[in-house]
Amino acid sequence: MGGKCPSRKVKKRRFSHKTARRTKFLLKGDDEVYNELLKQAEEAASAKTTLPIDEDLPGMGQFYCLHCDRYFASEEVLEEHFRSKRHKKRMKQMMGPAPHTQQDAELAAGMGMPDNGPKLMSM
Repeated sequence: MGGKCPSRKVKKRRFSHKTARRTKFLLKGDDEVYNELLKQAEEAASAKTTLPIDEDLPGMGQFYCLHCDRYFASEEVLEEHFRSKRHKKRMKQMMGPAPHTQQDAELAAGMGMPDNGPKLMSM
């Protein structure tokens, strides 16, 4: 005979808040970050590049973590982020094997060239 009150809106508010928070900052995929890391490794010999100023980003877009694809408000916050467990885990993930590509997905689905193994000698 009991049950929850039909006018209770906590559940609705909770779900809408989480989805709004998740979609606020769109992050790059692992493959895009990996390609940028490779490009940055090639440009490491050149002088330190400055980021363009963007008023819409935190810290005018000057404090950026390439591994995590995040902007920070100040140098201190960025240094704190570098010491965090989340950043270290992400660096380890990016330094591992290359992420899967579209070609890998097609081969796994059986859409690519078949691999029939080495040819056997017939007598």
